[in-house]
Amino acid sequence: MNENDPARSWWSKAVVYQIYPRSFADSNGDGVGDLRGVIERLDYLSTLGVDVLWLSPVYPSPHDDNGYDISDYQDIDPLFGTLADFDELLAAVHDRGMKLVMDLVVNHTSDEHPWFTASRDGGPAGSKRDWYIWRPARDGMEPGTPGAEPNNWGSFFSGPTWSYDEASGEYYLHLFSRKQPDLNWENPEVRQAVFAMMRWWLDRGVDGFRMDVVNLISKAPGLPDGVVHEGSLHGDGSPHYICGPRIHEYLAEMHREVFADPRPLLTVGEMPGVTVEQARLFTDPSRRELDMVFQFEHVGLDQGPGGKFDVRPLRLTDLKASLGRWQTGLGDTGWNSLYWNNHDQPRVVSRFGDDSPAHRDRSAKLLATVLHLHRGTPYIYQGEELGMANAPFDAIEDFRDIESLNHFRQRTALGADPESVLAGLRHRGRDNARTPVQWDATHHAGFTTGTPWIAVNPDHTHVNAAAQAADPDSVLHHYRRLIELRHTEPAVTHGDFHMLHPDDEQLYAFTRRHADSRTELLVLANFGGTAHTVELPEGWEDTDTLIANVSSDVPLRRTHTLRPWEARVQRRVL
Repeated sequence: MNENDPARSWWSKAVVYQIYPRSFADSNGDGVGDLRGVIERLDYLSTLGVDVLWLSPVYPSPHDDNGYDISDYQDIDPLFGTLADFDELLAAVHDRGMKLVMDLVVNHTSDEHPWFTASRDGGPAGSKRDWYIWRPARDGMEPGTPGAEPNNWGSFFSGPTWSYDEASGEYYLHLFSRKQPDLNWENPEVRQAVFAMMRWWLDRGVDGFRMDVVNLISKAPGLPDGVVHEGSLHGDGSPHYICGPRIHEYLAEMHREVFADPRPLLTVGEMPGVTVEQARLFTDPSRRELDMVFQFEHVGLDQGPGGKFDVRPLRLTDLKASLGRWQTGLGDTGWNSLYWNNHDQPRVVSRFGDDSPAHRDRSAKLLATVLHLHRGTPYIYQGEELGMANAPFDAIEDFRDIESLNHFRQRTALGADPESVLAGLRHRGRDNARTPVQWDATHHAGFTTGTPWIAVNPDHTHVNAAAQAADPDSVLHHYRRLIELRHTEPAVTHGDFHMLHPDDEQLYAFTRRHADSRTELLVLANFGGTAHTVELPEGWEDTDTLIANVSSDVPLRRTHTLRPWEARVQRRVL
């Protein structure tokens, strides 16, 4: 292990907990979570054992995309509190020995950010016009008419990626909502303004950044048209903006300009479409770009040819092949981030597990065990440690997310059956992750004394933190044990990874071997509601069980039958 190996970094033993403030805890009864609500729950997070809190955006925002459309990078939205509240939260986090990472959204701003209003209102000759990406209509086309957009790209949130500004006679680019115009990173003034803002937060004491869709900041010169795939209304622009031509240059510049701070910081880049080979470059310590990336390969495996909301069953062999490839690919260079859930993904116990009463707790523990025993830094999304499940959304009126609402509007306008569109939203919609955290069995789950901005899952009466804290066999306590295991067992943090039985459609099995401590771990997980028999490698019979989600009083045999949704981790000395 050389001195640049990320395994030597503090975050290789850390566990990160993501807080989506709007849905975490409401202190003032307005139905929206806030910073003081987070402060009030810090002891819960400290007891859980996590090392880092990742705070989703709390900046001023019109909330077109729930805060990922920022109108001021250096303040706190009154909906969440004040800068004084933030400073108090940061100090309280540090007092408990934890760190705080901010969400950084710099591919785009809100269209209400002063940078964009100056860019728009100053016209083509304005001083900030080039801070965003403006283009005239296609040659020979009437500006503002269908098809006159500068290229044919489709937005992540439906519709074209261009909106027409009548006053200046040009279009601006927005890969997401029309209220989220893309910054022009080709302009060095933009980059310096972003770097100055980042230094401002670091000077305030934050411990790093999670960078939203950061691999989209470099676009291909000329912004060429994308291929129009069958069934699509627009061209696929992703080859022209995912990991664009200057992305490594921009991130290396950011590292030089911002992260010379001697404190132990964390930088993680959310990167849709990133490959293993690209991630090796981004996370190679010698290149000084990022500590780790969020990749999306494994959370696209249950997606059919029709896109995100075209749901198909997960094949376990596909999941093993994907995660195994990332384990191997970043095994000697770089570092993995490990996650099932975040604010953009449906609840994993409903997605890859079994949220029925018979198997919910056991499958939630299995999923946690499998993830946390991989090599990399685990990320827990709020409520995941309780086994929170997808919510029962009955009608489109129950949804709040712009992506889901736009998708429903577009597909039904084209003649799709509303109920079939809703079925996809129920499975994959982002609102599944955004229902309030279930603190107790009282009205609104202890989240608020008012009316929550989105309905609480009715299962909170039996799935909640208060009940699980009192039950040593709960999902919550299982997560505590997994976190402690990462802190204390070198094979979990630094051990080599080797997949077993890659072609088995029900068994997920692998080993973690750590030569320095002469320790090897065997992870066995039965992804199914029926018993499953497995042939084990030689030498694992009667070994010690390190952690399990069911009673481990059944000794391990060479030919062993795992119970439904059983997961266990065995340990042996080499």
